[in-house]
Order: sequence, then C-alpha cells, then structure tokens
Amino acid sequence: MIHKDIEIEALVTNFPFSVKYLMEKGIRCIACGESIWGTLEEAAKEKGFDDAAIQTFVKEMNELAAKSEIKVKSPEKKVDVKPLRPN
Repeated sequence: MIHKDIEIEALVTNFPFSVKYLMEKGIRCIACGESIWGTLEEAAKEKGFDDAAIQTFVKEMNELAAKSEIKVKSPEKKVDVKPLRPN
C-alpha cells in the first residue's frame, strides 16, 4: 500500500511505475539520478504540491498498483500452436 509517508526508496523499489507517474506530475528528481531521501510527502512538498495534491497522488498510485496486481495474477492465455506439416 502506498501512503504519503512511504520512503522514496521503498516506493520506487516496490512500485516501479511510480517513477513515471511522479515524473509526469513534475517530480522528476526521482529518475534523473539525483539522490532523493525522505518520503513521498516531502518530495512533493519540495516541488510545491499541497496536501490535496499529495492525497490525489496516493489515491491514483494505489489504483495503478491494484490494476497491475490484477494483471500479474490473471492467468496467461495459452495459444495452441500446431506444427506445420510439409505438403
């Protein structure tokens, strides 16, 4: 579960999609290689986001995480491939 107090390192490690999501929101330092310490809330506030925006980030990223879990858990579709017979 993602929350505003999640450490950036844990967020990026456990939810790789969060890097792209936050970059799109203007929190680019996560992907540029600059060391980032602290929480999601601290990183967002550093970039000028308020509490409402941070709550939205948390909500949307949890929704994305839930969707990605569904994809991972759904069974693979198997395709029956029959060998070609020479004519």
